[in-house]
Amino acid sequence: MAPPLFSSPRRTRAALVFCVASVLLCLNVAPSRAADWKPAQGPLATRWAKQVSPERVHPEYPRPQLVRERWTNLNGLWGYAIRPRGEGRPAELDGHILVPFAVESALSGVMKKVGPENRLWYRRTFEAPSLAEGERLLLHFGAVDWHAVVSVNGQKVGEHRGGYDPFTFDITSALKPGGEQELVVAVWDPTDAGYQPRGKQVREPRGIWYTSVTGIWQTVWLEPVPARHIRSLKLTPDVERKQLRITVDAANAGEQTAFRAVSGELVSKNTSNPHELVLDVPEPKLWSPDSPHLYDLTVTMTHAGKRVDEVRSYFGMRSIALGTDEDGHRRLFLNGEPLFHFGPLDQGWWPDGLYTAPTDEALAYDVEVTRKLGMNTARKHVKVEPARWYYHCDRLGLLVWQDMPNGDRHIRRDQPDIERSKESEENFWREYQALIDSFRNHPSIVVWVPFNEGWGQFKTNEVLAWTKEYDPTRLVDGPSGWTDRGTGDMHDIHSYPGPAMPQPEKVRAIVLGEFGGLGLPLEKHLWWNKRNWGYRTYRTSEELRSNYDTLMRKLRPMIGRGLAAAIYTQTTDVEGEVNGLMTYDRAVIKFEPKHVAAIHARFYEPQPIIETRVVVPTSQQKGRVWRYTTDEPLEGWHLADFDDSGWKRGEGGFGEPTTPGSVVRTEWKTGDIWLRRVVELDGTKLVNPHLLIHHDEDAEIFIDGVQAARVSGYVTDYVEVEIEPAAREALRKDRRAVIAVHCHQTGGGQYIDVGIVDVIERPRPEGGRPSR
Repeated sequence: MAPPLFSSPRRTRAALVFCVASVLLCLNVAPSRAADWKPAQGPLATRWAKQVSPERVHPEYPRPQLVRERWTNLNGLWGYAIRPRGEGRPAELDGHILVPFAVESALSGVMKKVGPENRLWYRRTFEAPSLAEGERLLLHFGAVDWHAVVSVNGQKVGEHRGGYDPFTFDITSALKPGGEQELVVAVWDPTDAGYQPRGKQVREPRGIWYTSVTGIWQTVWLEPVPARHIRSLKLTPDVERKQLRITVDAANAGEQTAFRAVSGELVSKNTSNPHELVLDVPEPKLWSPDSPHLYDLTVTMTHAGKRVDEVRSYFGMRSIALGTDEDGHRRLFLNGEPLFHFGPLDQGWWPDGLYTAPTDEALAYDVEVTRKLGMNTARKHVKVEPARWYYHCDRLGLLVWQDMPNGDRHIRRDQPDIERSKESEENFWREYQALIDSFRNHPSIVVWVPFNEGWGQFKTNEVLAWTKEYDPTRLVDGPSGWTDRGTGDMHDIHSYPGPAMPQPEKVRAIVLGEFGGLGLPLEKHLWWNKRNWGYRTYRTSEELRSNYDTLMRKLRPMIGRGLAAAIYTQTTDVEGEVNGLMTYDRAVIKFEPKHVAAIHARFYEPQPIIETRVVVPTSQQKGRVWRYTTDEPLEGWHLADFDDSGWKRGEGGFGEPTTPGSVVRTEWKTGDIWLRRVVELDGTKLVNPHLLIHHDEDAEIFIDGVQAARVSGYVTDYVEVEIEPAAREALRKDRRAVIAVHCHQTGGGQYIDVGIVDVIERPRPEGGRPSR
């Protein structure tokens, strides 16, 4: 047996004051070991990394909605070893690791790969707290990625498969009388070599795929409980009835067991079902982004008239539902009123801790900045956070769309759902249900997102229907982007840079699940010096901000047409991605908060009535004849009087038929194409003319020889693009105009089609209801 490497932590008592303060904990570690520890040298670090030490690492109480005073934090230095998967427990350890940081992270002090061919071993000792007669000692793990086998004093106490959900083992029977106890955890993680839910981890990071995360990445802790104790609470607010329904899951409850719930002066005792209570909330203060009111809650368990257990929690009174506004558009209704959801795609990655924020202050910072920028929503992207992140969203008023982490194979837009193996499907269902069970009490979570862009997408309609039945208190978005199957509460598309929206529907809300992705690499804040990218990348802050402002101006009219939500990519830069609102190290916010908050505030105001008049039709519904050539033309090809009689004639659109959203009538497969079209206008005065364009990839458009717009990259649907002022004037001068287009293709799909629409905003009549 390996010799003890560390001394034991002191037991501590802690109390959580909700929405105000966090639990503090002192943890003792052998002084020599603690003094020797230091983080590994990673490419980049946040300012909070300097606050991390073996004596103080995530000391806050980890479970804010089920709090007991007695607990022991096991974060700190553990022994570790990396060995071939087929070998047993190692006789010697490789060194020490700082828990709860993944072994690949700099803050672990190790920063080594493990890989599917190896197993990661952890070992530490602890002193068991004194237990009263009948008491049990529980060992809690916030999250371990992916397959964990746990032993205490050489006795296996349990195993768990799942990288994102908390789990607990009763270790009482494995304890030795007095003295130090030995805890060993063996972890295997196939990363992208397996079919388990894994999010964006890969063995070889690139593009939108990031560094692998293996092992313990959330707090580990001990908790003594009575033999009869509360295991969990299910809190369901009912705003219409002004009640909170409380379902208690309790261990060893019997006929003489009763429960009592107290919130301030509000008191509820058992109803007819001994495990259910109904707490009347006569004049509820409703939870919302503008007023994130939380109620304290205490639930007491008694047996034979004596108190045996008590936990503290909190809840928010709010409702989320689909509804129809006064214009007939389907909206997301919060507390009975339509609210436009707008905010970032939130990856939740850290340069120093990878999946784990260096401190709780850092964890809260992303939420604080999101709110400071005037955003009311975050889509937590293919990752699940520690419970404290959702607690910060609860208290700060940030709506959360929660993704299920992806796994297994991916499909393209035009492919059917994948067929999973039995093991793969069991992995998905087990962890997806655990995700909902573990986090359903948080008022901030308003949408479940089981699939993203065809990643691991299977049995789509069955999964969406099950989700809605299992948790009818929330909306279901699925899938987000690409492979819509016609069900769920939302029709969600992705468009980069966008914005774009599908046609409004009578049953589902229309949402833009991802757009933007405007990038700006900033020296001294980069993970890689090369390979950095964004969906659009700019050289200066001024370019970025100007293009962001333009993007947001395009979004607002879509709200008036029925767009119910929009998610901008993304909260921070992540490894090679430089399209964050902040740098990866959180050192720079790339936008002036007051400026963008003022722009975003217009999304929540009463929206104008938008009238879109077709001036020059595209070929989406009916083919329109253009002159075109794929050979580079003579100089002046874009001018109104250029002779294009030698060019070919063909109907738009031009491209390759598998390009998403395209309507190809003339095939184009070369690198470049030049188009010209003479259009007749009806003489109506144009108010706010825009191009209506579908492009894959870069295109420049001219009107009577004047540049109207320049677009780069690709879109997946027809989008409106502002026409440059000089070209607007050219368009307004005559009833006849020449549109000239050059489109350049580099790889993948390709398509080009162009028309003109007039976008007219009409003010809403007095008394019109705002979309918030």
